[in-house]
Amino acid sequence: MAPESGVTSANWIDPPHNRSGFLRVSELTRTETISKGDKEPIDLARSERDLSRFTFEFDGAEHSISNLIAETYTDAILVLHRGSIVFERYEGTMAPTDRHLLMSVSKSIVSTLCGVLIGHGKLRPEDAVPAHVNELAGTSWDECTVRQLLDMRTGTEWNYERDEEDIFDVSGYREHARPDLPGDTASWIRTIRNTHGHGRDFRYISLVTDVLGRVLERAGNAPLPELISREIWSKIGAEKDADIIVDTSGFPVSEGGISATLRDVGQFGQMCLDRGQVRGAEVVPAAWFEGLDRDRELIGAFAGSPEFDPHWPEAFYRNNWWVYSSDPQIYAGLGVFGQVLLIHRPTRSVIVKFSSQPTMEDPGTTALERTGLVALCESLG
Repeated sequence: MAPESGVTSANWIDPPHNRSGFLRVSELTRTETISKGDKEPIDLARSERDLSRFTFEFDGAEHSISNLIAETYTDAILVLHRGSIVFERYEGTMAPTDRHLLMSVSKSIVSTLCGVLIGHGKLRPEDAVPAHVNELAGTSWDECTVRQLLDMRTGTEWNYERDEEDIFDVSGYREHARPDLPGDTASWIRTIRNTHGHGRDFRYISLVTDVLGRVLERAGNAPLPELISREIWSKIGAEKDADIIVDTSGFPVSEGGISATLRDVGQFGQMCLDRGQVRGAEVVPAAWFEGLDRDRELIGAFAGSPEFDPHWPEAFYRNNWWVYSSDPQIYAGLGVFGQVLLIHRPTRSVIVKFSSQPTMEDPGTTALERTGLVALCESLG
């Protein structure tokens, strides 16, 4: 399907064009395919429920599921409970076969590949980055470990408001148009500096996951799209291929460039909920998900960050997941403009939500979304 009138490769991320642009990424950027392989898709069972009576309280007001969908600019939402679809809805022009940009939910998929390669003995969390990416020897990544990339505890020089936006220009979301920025991601990674030593407090830095993606390519001895396909996407029962944005040099955008269908992300989330199992077969070692259990050091490292929420005092960031609670385990992959993959182990629930919100991040909308989705899981019992 052709992009809507007015949507171009220069403006598709910007509201209101993002509602169409997030569904047309492969037409507006350079992408590589993440193949689902030749296995038959796994059909998710259905046990649909009427959620019209579901309500939750937020900021002194009562909200319904319809209200949550509308106020958070939802494009599609899928709710799985005990492996079955209980709710699935598409808004606007989105259809079940459409791929939607995941933004930083991509990080959680890429980090899960790391868990697979660690299980295969291809790398270790304590490995230094240059042990796998030798061209980064003698740079700011010299003393950085894979574990510090996964937990975003690097000393990288980073201005969040400026540099997270700059990624769109450098990494291939848009045509490179700013001569003051590096021409590709690999160049940026090699030249970036540190402000302090690695391994201290948590700071959210998207470029760190691009470094992780390059480490995984070298450790797995294959391009990232091929690795994700071989080790994950072809094993979860996906209905469709996914794809990932690449920059002008072919460098894959690990930090936010994957697009996939709603149900396929649901299948990935269900695999995570089941501790790496798909129909009794191991896709990811269970230990990878057990690593999201309570960690006092990470809780302390997270507590001083701008992302800290007093409603979740035990929260932390681990393996590119936002862990709200580790006992019981509630965690999420999150992306700007309202992308969510929520894993709620207490109720055996998974929620996938795609959105095209009018700002990259709005604290009020994010809080409403989080409160409503967690309450929805709790309501399932």
